[in-house]
Amino acid sequence: MGEFENAFMAAFWGEEVSPLPDWVEWQHISEGLTHCEVCLKLDKCWFTDETKPLLPQHPHCHCVVEVISPDKVRNEARSECDIRKFNAYIFNPEYDDGKMELFESWGYDILDSEMLQKEYEHQALEKYIKGEYTLGKLDKEGQRISISIELSNKNKDIIVTAISGWMVYPEGKIRLNTPLAGGKKK
Repeated sequence: MGEFENAFMAAFWGEEVSPLPDWVEWQHISEGLTHCEVCLKLDKCWFTDETKPLLPQHPHCHCVVEVISPDKVRNEARSECDIRKFNAYIFNPEYDDGKMELFESWGYDILDSEMLQKEYEHQALEKYIKGEYTLGKLDKEGQRISISIELSNKNKDIIVTAISGWMVYPEGKIRLNTPLAGGKKK
């Protein structure tokens, strides 16, 4: 469905559709030359035009960005979260970094791993598509972004916000690096 059709269907059902930001695809242009590892990791990655890595990345950088349609982003972007980020990391008592204690204080335990995995994937994709992310560290491993995830605190009548860390991959894919880069009450 195109942007017009999406807006029409949302209006028909009484939903509000906020316009998506302008999106670009990073393109590494080698011109037969070797290129830096950072630029190679950015090749074919999608970013909002407003929140993309610095261009040029370095002197003699040949990279460019090409506009891509919001429909392409809406229809093809995807998020991935390995369930082990929860059942083998967050809820693993061998990692004494306070994250398990924090999730437990919100009312979650290892039995919630699959639900948390799906909720993180859903919210992160929705927010990524809307451009609601912040750029993080960029190096030869790739571009990291932060996305806030809102969870109901099962022990209290409040919403908590977990700042999650993701890596950007080509063609609109993001993958969870860490479920909790920070947390705060909302």
